[in-house]
Amino acid sequence: MAGSFRAELIKRSPEPIDLYEVSLDTARVQDPKDEGPFVEYIRAVLAGRKLDLIVPVGAPAAFFMQRYRQLLFPTTPMLIVGADVRRISTATRTEDDVAVLLDLDLPAYLKNILHLLPETKEVAVVVGNSPVERFWASELRRDFQPFAEQVNITWFDHLSFGEMLERAATMPPRSTIFWFLLSEDAAGVPYSQDRALEMMREVAVVPIFGMGDYELGRGIVGGPLMQTSVLGREAAEAGLRILRGEAQGGMNPPLVAFGAPMYDWRELQRWKIDEALLPHGSIVQFREPTVWQQYRSQIIGALAIVLFQAALIAGLLFERQARKRAAEQAGKARMETGRYRENLAHLVRVHTVGEMSAAIAHEVNQPLVAIKNYALAARRRLAGVVDAAKVEELLDKIGAQASRAGDVLQSLRAMVKKHESEATEVEVGPLVANALKLVELEGRNGNIRVETSISPGLPPVVVDGIQIQQVVLNLTRNAIEAIAEAGIASSVIKVGIVRTAENEIAVSVADCGPGIAPEDAEHIFDPFYSTKGAGLGVGLSISRAIAEAHGGRLSLTPNAGGGCVFKFTLPVAKQGY
Repeated sequence: MAGSFRAELIKRSPEPIDLYEVSLDTARVQDPKDEGPFVEYIRAVLAGRKLDLIVPVGAPAAFFMQRYRQLLFPTTPMLIVGADVRRISTATRTEDDVAVLLDLDLPAYLKNILHLLPETKEVAVVVGNSPVERFWASELRRDFQPFAEQVNITWFDHLSFGEMLERAATMPPRSTIFWFLLSEDAAGVPYSQDRALEMMREVAVVPIFGMGDYELGRGIVGGPLMQTSVLGREAAEAGLRILRGEAQGGMNPPLVAFGAPMYDWRELQRWKIDEALLPHGSIVQFREPTVWQQYRSQIIGALAIVLFQAALIAGLLFERQARKRAAEQAGKARMETGRYRENLAHLVRVHTVGEMSAAIAHEVNQPLVAIKNYALAARRRLAGVVDAAKVEELLDKIGAQASRAGDVLQSLRAMVKKHESEATEVEVGPLVANALKLVELEGRNGNIRVETSISPGLPPVVVDGIQIQQVVLNLTRNAIEAIAEAGIASSVIKVGIVRTAENEIAVSVADCGPGIAPEDAEHIFDPFYSTKGAGLGVGLSISRAIAEAHGGRLSLTPNAGGGCVFKFTLPVAKQGY
């Protein structure tokens, strides 16, 4: 909502607008008496600035501003955006307040589920345990009560998120999940709603339905949805009217209700929901034509690559299931045995490749698109005056792009293939550079650049190349995830390779992220210890074990410019090896 509002306001305003944004961590503040630091922070940020408009987004922010209005901005107009009409009553607003509010039709969510899946016997409602979510849990229980005789409704508001995932993975047939809100679970743990929804979609064995358009594309089937883009647009219109000097008392924006139902074509296909059942006027997004329909004449040339990719994906899915079964037994096994370490290292590699699947698919898709374009160009050449040299050049380019895709897939196959540890003499520079190719695209998606500095003339080392690449992947992906979770707009990860005075090769990964707290740094290499909500907690312990098995060591130090530096060493190969 905030993003849509900002974009519309800037686009439609005839004059430049200065925007100051303050985020209130309302999930962590349960008592208004604890809000003093927020109030002082806002006063400090906006000291000396004359504001023309205050825009709280959502009911918790609106309540906060109403409590401290007289202290902070007693004469500034206020525009409340995105709260539901149930939460913000007319009686609580002053004549200087304008509100663009929601009107959520809660029963419509359940009606949509039963219309598309009339044989549904159970609906599990995902809602958290923060003050906001406890309010909505009460509203949902009341509005869903008329359906109690038609369908069994279960509630997840008393569960931790881990327990929610277990329930989602074991729900019986003819069940569905309705995802409403989850910012804090019953254990008091806060979550990112987008990531939490994606995690549930990964394990759920039944369809998931949601409440807002911002969830479409993250795993929900769809239906009538809260319209965040419409809220932003309506709010921008009201904001511009206020900034032009129009009296707030005469403004009464209409409530924003549901628009045309929207659905994710991929989820409809996944759960075999017939599009003929969709309500009239529904919008279906993410519709994908088949590869054969798109590239009927070009697919023959790329068939071998596509088949290999399909086999690799099937193998990854199989390995993922094996990883789940093995992970349940991993806590019971003895960490001291070498075979256990090798098996766990293999599972971590498969898990890492699985998480990078979107970036991998993009990296493979690039040469496939290039092959298509070169093939079309060659066809046009052959249809006209034949330029043999140009056609031969295009065929060479097709071959080069096919080799590029093949190299990516070969690297992935080496990463996920289970093998006995085998040490050979290799050069660390190219080994690390090849590993970084797999994470560069993932970094670019988050506006994170990976810079590499390799000292010239480095001697070789005797290592298992796949295991060393695994360590590099673990460290660089940890840095990318830390920067992304901290909300840093752009950053640089520096990877350096040098020879030390102890006749070792040192590989360092330095980031400018949020760093690691001292209490976490003491345990960061412990097995099953993770600072990430969805982390397995084995990546760094496996990386240290790999480094030590090769006669080196892995260490953590703070980065002078903020963030942290992970460094591992490898002994130089002996002469005559």
